Amino acid sequence: MAEQRPSHREAAVTTARRVVVKVGSSSLTTASGGLDADRVDALVDVLAKVRDGGEREVVLVSSGAIAAGLAPLGLVRRPKDLARQQAAASVGQGLLVARYTASFARYGVRVGQVLLTADDTSRRGHYRNAYSTLDKLLEMGAVPVVNENDTVATDEIRFGDNDRLAALVAHLVHADLLVLLSDVDGLYDGPPGTPGASRIAEVTGPADLAGVTIGSAGKAGVGTGGMVTKVEAANIATAAGVPVVLTSASSAADALAGRDTGTYFHRTGRRSADRLLWLAHASTPQGALTLDDGAVRAVVERRTSLLPAGISAVEGEFSAGDPVELRDPHGTPVARGLVNFDAKEIPQLLGRSTRDLARELGPAYEREVVHRDDLVLLTPRLTP
Repeated sequence: MAEQRPSHREAAVTTARRVVVKVGSSSLTTASGGLDADRVDALVDVLAKVRDGGEREVVLVSSGAIAAGLAPLGLVRRPKDLARQQAAASVGQGLLVARYTASFARYGVRVGQVLLTADDTSRRGHYRNAYSTLDKLLEMGAVPVVNENDTVATDEIRFGDNDRLAALVAHLVHADLLVLLSDVDGLYDGPPGTPGASRIAEVTGPADLAGVTIGSAGKAGVGTGGMVTKVEAANIATAAGVPVVLTSASSAADALAGRDTGTYFHRTGRRSADRLLWLAHASTPQGALTLDDGAVRAVVERRTSLLPAGISAVEGEFSAGDPVELRDPHGTPVARGLVNFDAKEIPQLLGRSTRDLARELGPAYEREVVHRDDLVLLTPRLTP
């Protein structure tokens, strides 16, 4: 009898050397707030076993800071205002990392806390620093515990949910696999638990989700995500060449062993330039530049830099180095990039050649408004 060959999922999962695991608030805490030590320990038991032998590395993206801070501050539910969310995160983040530190210590493993904001990771220098820190922690045998820096992030510079953060971290650290853990055991073709709803075992591309209704936040009410954010995160990761497993925290061991649990998302693209994925998905445009038809063709079809001659209008208040949106004459966003000029400088540049600008204003103006290396094209959203 011929030996059965491993499935595509099993092969991809079991050969993954560097794995990013994201766990949601509802899998770590009670609905009223406060960490559930048994749940944390159960997750750590699985991750420690995955690392055993030193052949596999794990980066943990963990929600739960705000939820963990609710009960200690006397809050009965997650607050809606940013200031109280930040206060809860300030209290809860220490409790969360302390719990992970104690739990991993049972296996002689150290953890390192890494707090990120979207603003930190869309700029070239900060992006390199984030990668260097995470890579060095892994090299030294520690488990990085990553979370959004909720205590200082504003609405304008937030990732919004840790599912998207996890997808971007997976790309940042050159992960071979992303595992998204929540309180739902996979993606279903209808509301889970309703008659006729069945689990979707594999997703090979966006076409597999046509007609599927994606639900919002779960029952626990302590997190910000839901199935929509998880599918969006899977789209980001798979488009960047990282396969994804979506399942429940209780099925983490099976998921990391390549067994048929949850939903497996096949990779749909290849790894792109590191910063460009962050620019596309983690940056918030501080303004917009409207391009004429010729500039749109040059940027989109020929992948050139954006020159001042192709810009017809400017909106917003931004500084050199900020992300801005590039729009076609109809106002449709076509690209995003890091601008080389302050907003107040650009009106005098509109429609003019760099040669004329250099002659009139000096050599500093003989350069691109957005260099092609700092520019990413926008594609339509892949979620249904």
